[in-house]
Parts: sequence; structure tokens; C-alpha cells
Amino acid sequence: MPDPTDFDEAERRAWTGRAQAYERSFASLCAHPVPALLDAAGIHAGSRVLDVGTGSRVLDVGTGTAARAAGERGASVTAVDADPGMTARAAAASPGVYVCVAGLPRLPFAADRFGAVIGNFVLNHVGRPGAALAELRRVARSGARIALTIWAAPPASGQALFGCAIRAAGVTRPAHLPTLAPEDDFPRTEEGFARLLRDAGLTDVRCSTLAWEHRASPEEWWSGPAAGVATAGQVITSRPPAVVAEIRRHYDAMCADFTGPDGMLVLPHAALLGSGRV
Repeated sequence: MPDPTDFDEAERRAWTGRAQAYERSFASLCAHPVPALLDAAGIHAGSRVLDVGTGSRVLDVGTGTAARAAGERGASVTAVDADPGMTARAAAASPGVYVCVAGLPRLPFAADRFGAVIGNFVLNHVGRPGAALAELRRVARSGARIALTIWAAPPASGQALFGCAIRAAGVTRPAHLPTLAPEDDFPRTEEGFARLLRDAGLTDVRCSTLAWEHRASPEEWWSGPAAGVATAGQVITSRPPAVVAEIRRHYDAMCADFTGPDGMLVLPHAALLGSGRV
């Protein structure tokens, strides 16, 4: 397996210590695809499942983490995340699930171990998606389904809100935040995602778009990036207070386009759900 890239290392630094901020802001958003993700992986009672990049628990959301939802279907679940804070919270919220600290591109499991593999947005956080898929294939049994979600690009308008506010403030991506090498990146479209899965050797590949509207208060939505969560958060927290205030000013103005009668934001999002058989 290849060594972690600069992108991988930057992602791990970015998420360290931010489990609680993630719970308060983006966790319920990321929980939305979980039922469809489990269906795509064919998870049922008796399945032996690996959940990669399990993340932290989800507050006040019935589905909870993918690991917990798989366990509620009667599956035997192993869940991993590279951040100890995420794994600790996931373990507390998912009784009966074996949770440990581990992450792509190297997993501490023997080959051919799992009957299904799931990853909810994990491919958005790896430096070599193709190598990550090869590792997921390695630990999956023949005939197992691998099901993954990624954010679609170009992003839906709700997903793009922070990026628009950052650009309106004249702020660019900091040099210390690496991007994927061109040879490792792929189009975040149904066709591009399906091709990535096929190139990894998966068969019976399926890919579809999941679109939904996420509701949150303006303060709740701002709280995650303000605490450094996700790429937008890394951009925002790298700037001095005056620049952060300018980004916030543009954010507040742009929120008007998404605010419903009750004062809550209604934020369109779109993700890709891809799956294939080993």
C-alpha cells in the first residue's frame, strides 16, 4: 500500500479535535444518505460489515452513524476512523459495534474479511481515491458489495454557500492546504464516480445522485467552519479576525437567499452514491 500523501496528512490534522464541532454542525447533514448507503451495500442481519471513516455520533437523528444503523439491521459491524475523538464518540453512540482508530490508505485487517464495506463521504478525505478503493477491495470478500458516498461537483447551492462567502470576501485557499494530484482526482459526477469504481475492478457498478434540502439555523451552520471543520473551516480559521468578520458579513447576507419563513436555512445538497461488487 502507498504511504499517506500530503493531502492525507493535512486532512488528519484538520479533523483532529473537531469531533464535537462536527456534531453540532455537519453531522446531521452527513447522516442523510445512510439508509440508501446501507441498501446499496446489501446490508442485512448477519452481514459482516466494515464502516470506514465512521465519524462521530449524530445528535437527534434517528439514523445515527452508518455503523450504528448497520448494527440496528442485525449486522456484525467493525468501524474505523483516523481521528481518536471521532472513534471515541462513535463507540459511545454505537453499542455492539467494534470501533478502532485506523484509516485509509492502510487498514489493519486481513484480506477477504468483510461481506460488505461502506464509507460515508470517506473518499472526499483521501489523497489517492484509487488506492483507497484497492484497499477496500483487499479487505472485502469475493462477491461483497462496496458502497460509498461523495459530494457531487459542481456543488448544490446550499453546499456552495461557504465557498461563495469566502470568495466574496476576496479570500483564496491557503498554500498550506494541499489538493489532490491531477492524476489522482476524478470528476465528481455519476459518470466519473462510476468510472473510478470500474477502474478499481468492481463489477455491477451503480451510481446515482441523492438530492435533499438540509435545515439548520444560520448560527448552527456557521459554527462548524468557525471551529475549523471541513475545508471551508480551514480557510476561515487561517485568517485574521478582521478577515473572518468580512467572510461572516458576506455569509449573513447570502443566508437571506436560503432563509425560510421560520428563520431556518433551507440548504440544497447533492451527493453521489456509488456501489459495486468485488
